[in-house]
Amino acid sequence: MQPTIPLVAVVTGANSGIGRATALHLASNGYRVFGTVRSLDRATKLLDKAKSLGVTVEIIEMDVADSQSVIGGFADIFRATHHVDVLVNNAGVGGNGVVEESTPEMLEASFNVNVSGAVRCIQQVLPQMRERRSGTIVNVTSVVGRLAAIAQAPYVASKWALEGVSEELAHEVAPFGIRVAIVEPGVTKSSIFAKNIDSPNATGAYDVHYRRMFQFYAAGIANASPAEEVARVIERAISTDAPVLRYACSWGGESIIEGRETLSDEEWIALGALDDEAYLSRFEDVFGVDLHKS
Repeated sequence: MQPTIPLVAVVTGANSGIGRATALHLASNGYRVFGTVRSLDRATKLLDKAKSLGVTVEIIEMDVADSQSVIGGFADIFRATHHVDVLVNNAGVGGNGVVEESTPEMLEASFNVNVSGAVRCIQQVLPQMRERRSGTIVNVTSVVGRLAAIAQAPYVASKWALEGVSEELAHEVAPFGIRVAIVEPGVTKSSIFAKNIDSPNATGAYDVHYRRMFQFYAAGIANASPAEEVARVIERAISTDAPVLRYACSWGGESIIEGRETLSDEEWIALGALDDEAYLSRFEDVFGVDLHKS
């Protein structure tokens, strides 16, 4: 009997949170995993955890925000293996700000990582996936890729854009036997929240909006799902015999997406005009999320 050749997976942003959990989970399930990090010194916890689990994750230094770094990183990967079966675009950044106070530079910074970074990586793996007529690309977006969450314009815009790019890509690569999966986590235990605490409020007119945004994340962090939950969803999206395009998961993920689908655009707009108590009550009724105690 011929030995089984493991599937090769590349996981971006593998140093922490969902990326680290996914790299470890896939390695524990028999994948050969390349985990990308912006600098090698960020990989210590990942490597220590891999060692404790008795698995291997091969580290690749790569900054998805830089085209040459991505080209160089994938060149290193393709020197080590002839093909990539799975790409998990997980690397991402947040970005707070109401639309009026979000500068073009803030939007560009979010887009450069969350959208362009994913596209850079996709473009590196697609030629060999097309040639082999197989492969899976998983793009990790967010619940805010389906909900125009207030006071997070850079983050929301970039995640909505990645949703659109992913849906288009799935249509385009279907003739080549390549699948695309969009994973949409709600609030998940991750270091991104400790970094994402900005509230520009330059005009002073949006106190309520920033407060409501932080109330949402306070409630979410208190109930945040473990990153391993998302990792299991990603592995299921890769391995399932009955694939779908979108996978909602984590705290608030399914209920918020389902709630927004039931809400008309006019009802969504009206929600923004409610006073605090009415807003909190309506938010819980529609999205199944209680923000009162946050």
